[in-house]
Amino acid sequence: ADVNGPVEAVIQLPRILARNLQQFIMFLFYPLFLIMQFAALFWFLSRGGVDTIMPEEIETRYSDVWGQDHVLELVRENVGFLEKPDEIEAKGGYVPGGILLWGPPGTGKTLIAEATSGEVGLPFVFVDPGAFQAMFMGVGILKVKGLFRKLRKLALRHGGVVVFFDEADALGNRGALAQGGGPPQPATPLSAGMGCNASAYLSPQSLSIIEGDAARTSPADGEAEELPGTWINRVMMMGGGGGGMGTLQALLTEISGLKKPRGITNKARKALGIKPKPPPKYRIFIMMATNLPSVLDQALLRPGRIDRIYKVGFPTKEGRARTFEGYLAKVSHNISDEQVEELAAKTPYYSGAKIKDLVNEALILAQRGDRDIIEWDDIWKAKTLKEMGPAEGFEYVEREEFAVAIHESSHAVAAHLLKSHANVDVATIERRGDVGGFVSYISLEDRFVQWKTELEVDIKVSLASLAGERMFFEGDNSMGVGGDLRNATTIESRMIGVWGMGDNIASSAGMPRHALDQPPDPSGEIARTMASQVERRLQRLYDEVYEMLEQHKAAVFNVAVRLQEKKTISGDEVAEIIGLEAGVITRENPVGFAAVSVDDHRSALGLAAPEDVEGNGGLPVTAPEPETVDAEKAE
Repeated sequence: ADVNGPVEAVIQLPRILARNLQQFIMFLFYPLFLIMQFAALFWFLSRGGVDTIMPEEIETRYSDVWGQDHVLELVRENVGFLEKPDEIEAKGGYVPGGILLWGPPGTGKTLIAEATSGEVGLPFVFVDPGAFQAMFMGVGILKVKGLFRKLRKLALRHGGVVVFFDEADALGNRGALAQGGGPPQPATPLSAGMGCNASAYLSPQSLSIIEGDAARTSPADGEAEELPGTWINRVMMMGGGGGGMGTLQALLTEISGLKKPRGITNKARKALGIKPKPPPKYRIFIMMATNLPSVLDQALLRPGRIDRIYKVGFPTKEGRARTFEGYLAKVSHNISDEQVEELAAKTPYYSGAKIKDLVNEALILAQRGDRDIIEWDDIWKAKTLKEMGPAEGFEYVEREEFAVAIHESSHAVAAHLLKSHANVDVATIERRGDVGGFVSYISLEDRFVQWKTELEVDIKVSLASLAGERMFFEGDNSMGVGGDLRNATTIESRMIGVWGMGDNIASSAGMPRHALDQPPDPSGEIARTMASQVERRLQRLYDEVYEMLEQHKAAVFNVAVRLQEKKTISGDEVAEIIGLEAGVITRENPVGFAAVSVDDHRSALGLAAPEDVEGNGGLPVTAPEPETVDAEKAE
């Protein structure tokens, strides 16, 4: 009906609303329902990925962490600040905000964090690596804010809290947004067809050279093409989290903003122009772990956020022995203390997780043999199984079996005669996957770097297979030497082009790129010169190892025969067959790094040994001043 005037409109309003109430309610309901759906979805997606363990549930202590004593001492110092913050704050300092533990997988980073929480008796909050990964933009930010809201509550309730971010590199890097995303780049496989495990006998430093070069190799100058659909997914969903999603920025803000006033009361006071009340001191101890510290955003590692950065590396020999003792104490065994020491020496670069797995595998082998007690043979078999995988039971034809045995025997004899700081561990011709056999060794020292002469020994051991095959088969050789030759070439190329171990001093790694982003050697002249030098030096080393094997041809043959009989033999058997001590050739003719010592230089300079110096605080006597020549006498 028509409405005449405003007064009548007011009178008719209730009747109009009542008549159209259903449409009015539906008009309000649908938008509100849609909003509620999105709110519920975001609430659901923002949960998960965070586990809270209360103090009474944590049984792990520092005594449960073996082989990382030097790291524990550093962490204990930070825990002391957390337990007694007033001592440093009263002197004008502040409690360190957090710790980054970095190192290889399985070395105990998570265990140290959990033990830290157990020692201080505080809640332990574990943040999964994918906790902040989300399909929709903004969910990661909500997760970060929700996490720190929870941490502040726990800190006030319990007097502190320990939060641990596992695999912190998953948080991303803000620089990755400018560089673009994309799938991970595939590494070139190390195997070059069927052959021996060509990297088993290399030192860790040499192996890292090979793996590093392989990882840098890709179809288009080290850059993988973006997979179809990646750009579309990135635009439509903005998914993935990390630096480009604002999640990392939110985390940085939360870590730095723990001291700012919070709550409705403080907001009201601020709006009224009244100074907000200072916030309570939240004792939130942040710990992070990563295998890739270089990819972390530098803003995350600045002082005030993550103040301390500690490497959790592979345990030393003493640390490995203590770790073996700890895990063996949990099972029945008859392994002696001397055997534990030998086992620690034979497992360089073993992490705590690998040692635990090795003991467990030995227990499985003992049970498979209907025994409840682990024996030394179980440990040795478990070590071989874990390092090289199970044997396939493949049967060679007789002639090929002898050829494979000669190949591996040549490696074993060369390694035994040349490596003065390592012993052969295992030699086998049992086929495992695409590996026809291998020779592995154990380092007798925990070394930091290798020298030119030691790298040349690795190259000689690599070339020994080619020399041995040609020696026993009238100059013929198999394709199984392909991996050995690639390794030798890679190491020699790095020696010449990067480490100044050749005729040139200049490093190819330091050469600047030209205009238009061309490589440093567009004409290929440097590469041709280097290739010629590499070939010449490899030929010299090949001739030397060929001559050495020719002098010990009987030993190569006898080791090969034993390999045919037993398929797998220990380094002790290799040494027994050869009849000479390990590294005898290198020790009898030392050169370079192995040929000199501190005492040699002290004697040459005429300096006294520190223990022979009296009244000088144990410092060596300086060299005598050179005689001055009288000018008049000189005339």
